[in-house]
Amino acid sequence: MAGQVGVRAGTPDRTREATPLGRVAAGTATETREGVHEDPGGFALRAPDGTAYRVDVTDGVLDPENPLLARQCEGRRVVAFVSPTVDRLYGARLRDYLTARLEPGSWSVAVLPTGEHRKTLASVEAVCARAKSEGLDRHGVLLAVGGGVLCDVVGFAASMYARGIRYIKVNTTLVGQVDVGVGVKTGVNALHTKNLLGAYHPAHASINDPALLATLPPRQVRCGLGEIVKMAVIRDAELFRLLEDAPDVFLGPRRAGDPRAEGDLEHRVIRTSMRLMMEELCPNLREHQLARLVDFGHTFSPVIETASDHRVAHGEAVAIDMALSSHLARLLGLIDPAECDRVVDLLELLGLPVFDAATCTPDLMRQALVSSWERRGRRLHLVVPTAVGTATFVDDLDDLPAPVLGAALDALAARAARPGTAAGHAPAATDRTEARGHDRA
Repeated sequence: MAGQVGVRAGTPDRTREATPLGRVAAGTATETREGVHEDPGGFALRAPDGTAYRVDVTDGVLDPENPLLARQCEGRRVVAFVSPTVDRLYGARLRDYLTARLEPGSWSVAVLPTGEHRKTLASVEAVCARAKSEGLDRHGVLLAVGGGVLCDVVGFAASMYARGIRYIKVNTTLVGQVDVGVGVKTGVNALHTKNLLGAYHPAHASINDPALLATLPPRQVRCGLGEIVKMAVIRDAELFRLLEDAPDVFLGPRRAGDPRAEGDLEHRVIRTSMRLMMEELCPNLREHQLARLVDFGHTFSPVIETASDHRVAHGEAVAIDMALSSHLARLLGLIDPAECDRVVDLLELLGLPVFDAATCTPDLMRQALVSSWERRGRRLHLVVPTAVGTATFVDDLDDLPAPVLGAALDALAARAARPGTAAGHAPAATDRTEARGHDRA
């Protein structure tokens, strides 16, 4: 039971009433929680250490009539990077926008191959080399238009080039808009470890246009929904219920009476998830405290991704991690079995896997625990739900003996093996192509 293991409350202020779901009314602004300010155009954050940045939500970011992106460039020289897919979908619009809004000769656009296998120092060096060849000085701007991989690579390059220059990101994936796009971390994979190298380097501007999500493959939409579920489980039972009621919020046809027909449900989900993430990040922006609720789903998932050679996409690995962590909480007596089932049921309802036979082995998952324990200062800080909307930490490796881990894996394997539960399994290797989307995030 809870009193017998090394667990503790997730964060102070768990009982504070959440800001209601929905968009801020025109002309109003709200201090959603200390340091995070919400207004109709997006969110502004000021951390206790003085770091401040803004995340904008706009329509038609590449419409020449929209001044937002150009205004953020402030007349500086700009080198923009896009992935091959984003170049195909939006490259002409981006070039038309820059032509219309920036001075001739002050900008260029480069296509950077992406994908998890190219999230490396070599790609960062390629960005820096292109910036140097374009004559970018310390007042220049690197612009990333793409998903999480592209933004991580370009952001890391910006943190190092000339000892740090501005960068702007236009997030084109759902994971990018609700997760990567609202934080300050940049990084690349190295030494067979996900995001081993990186820097805290806030973007000068981070811009989300929900209309860009219309061209995402369904698999990438589901990956983004995994990150939204993460925030709902740890912080917001109302958001969780909304996803239960409208699991195809970003997918599927709109029907008469569908709340999406009113046109703002997607915006409500995106903005709520963004706000929750920024509120959690703000007090601990540079992770001086290694126990973080936003690490729910991010203890086992790095090993699942890496061991699968990235056959399992990031959002899928996070979903599997959340399912496993929820069952561990059930076995430790920290969550009611019915609440545990709600979490796993929603993941499957959204079309996300909750088990991967090739990587969810006792040995690999124990390795993931040990790796997290080492990375988090010899404390496990495993985030587990205690009910939908609240979570806590399991801090000691000894509280997760092999039989408990094995029992949780067995429960998920049995669930995934049931007839008609194809979503319970991670995709086969032949499904990898669709995961790329704009960029794999």
